[in-house]
Amino acid sequence: MKKSKELFSCRDVLWFLVFCGFAINYMLRLNLNLTIVTMVLPYPKPAAVVQCNVENSTLFWTNETSENNNVSSSSSITTPSSENVTYEDRFAWNEYEQGLVLGAYYWLHWLSQLPGGLLARRYGTKLVFGLGNLLVALLGFFVPYASHLYALISLRMLQGLIAGVIWPSMHNMTAKWIPPNERSRFISAYLGSSVGAAITYPLCAAISSFLGWGASFHVTSLLGVLWYCLWQFLVYDSPQQHPRISDDEKNHIMDNIAKSVDEEKTQIPWRSIILSGPLWITIAAYWSSAWGFLTLMTQAPTYFNFVHGWNINATGLLAGAPHVLRMIFSYFFSIMSDWLLRTKRMSLTNVRKLATFVCTGVQGILIMALGFSGCHPLFAVVFMMTSTAVNGAISAAMLTNFVDLSANYASVLLGFANMIITWAGFISPAVVGKLTNNNQSVEQWRLVFLIAAANSIAGGIIYVIFGTSKEQPWNQYDKLKEREMQKLAPETIKTDNGIENTKTDDTEKINFIEER
Repeated sequence: MKKSKELFSCRDVLWFLVFCGFAINYMLRLNLNLTIVTMVLPYPKPAAVVQCNVENSTLFWTNETSENNNVSSSSSITTPSSENVTYEDRFAWNEYEQGLVLGAYYWLHWLSQLPGGLLARRYGTKLVFGLGNLLVALLGFFVPYASHLYALISLRMLQGLIAGVIWPSMHNMTAKWIPPNERSRFISAYLGSSVGAAITYPLCAAISSFLGWGASFHVTSLLGVLWYCLWQFLVYDSPQQHPRISDDEKNHIMDNIAKSVDEEKTQIPWRSIILSGPLWITIAAYWSSAWGFLTLMTQAPTYFNFVHGWNINATGLLAGAPHVLRMIFSYFFSIMSDWLLRTKRMSLTNVRKLATFVCTGVQGILIMALGFSGCHPLFAVVFMMTSTAVNGAISAAMLTNFVDLSANYASVLLGFANMIITWAGFISPAVVGKLTNNNQSVEQWRLVFLIAAANSIAGGIIYVIFGTSKEQPWNQYDKLKEREMQKLAPETIKTDNGIENTKTDDTEKINFIEER
């Protein structure tokens, strides 16, 4: 009996759950970025009002909300009359201490990146990716009860350490499930992180306004637990293990991906990886894109609150909207990239260079424009949104390029790269905290954005000039090693009785025959 065609393929289901998994990952990572605005004591006046003499558009959101909500401590952040309000549930953390809190997630995050890739190779992405999200979600329930600065920092450090396994582990599954000319589109699922960010900011803003800031951590953690239940039931590490996959889909996958080596048994060519020029060039571009994006993602709520005076709800919507655009941009840019490859209009390397130019060079230019728009909130919104959106091209750029360079060791490469890139996650907030500590001025924030723009553009230039997406020889390390051993092995000859012998001394002959 002929089976009816499935409405959704297993790859479609995998894409959706990976998308949701990365959304959960970012919800648990970013909930503090927005909520911290309601956790700390407010500034009496936004910087733009003091420095730019603007009283209309910059305070529109704050004044309107304060009039309607009687300046409640959880719904309005900065108003002219805020000095008459007591904030019993808030902390007197200065900008430097806030930078410590925001950056703490990344302090140990880098340590588990490489182990995340290695663990996925040994135990499978289903276990590593799933447990990574689940444990971070469970720890999130305790965040509202960490009332001391260093208790909260410690908890966030532990969350970051566990979450470090998440991103590199997924490349292991991508290499097993997705053919090369579908990878750009599939890796766009990684940018479910952007949708997670887009949901987190307004969601946490609304929850903080009505239920208090502690409830926002409970809700995001609960969503993480619910996702884990679906992940456990519907996802498998490879097409061969999936009990519900159709023969047609399984054959399509297996016929179109390279015959992967047995990852549990193969050695990892560490020396070749560490000395790989193409890998380091890709990492340089990855760093540049990450610094700019992390600056925007982490600091946008603080910037628009303290500089432009936007209240918690407006800031949540404003900070979240660009991430929806980033996901949309990523999806369609990835489809275009795969089309360019299928139709052979561009080479693989040139497609990756085009995508890298967009998510680094174009991003850097827009961040620079954001830095010079300090007194013009409308321009600031436009440049913040567009600079975040174009970062979506990363799904067809560096993230995919790690798989291109070495599908067999993709999770190791991404883990190794993220171990380095994560440093940008805590250096950037530290720089912002240092520059703006007791000095929330337009000029200091301009300097913050110019540093991010310079980082972004520099790495992009390096990749466009020197980058490549060619599969590296060490990707087939076992075959390469076998060929080298054959070259080193003594030459064999056949005797009349059919026994192979070697042109070496008697001891070597015996040993060689025994090995055979």
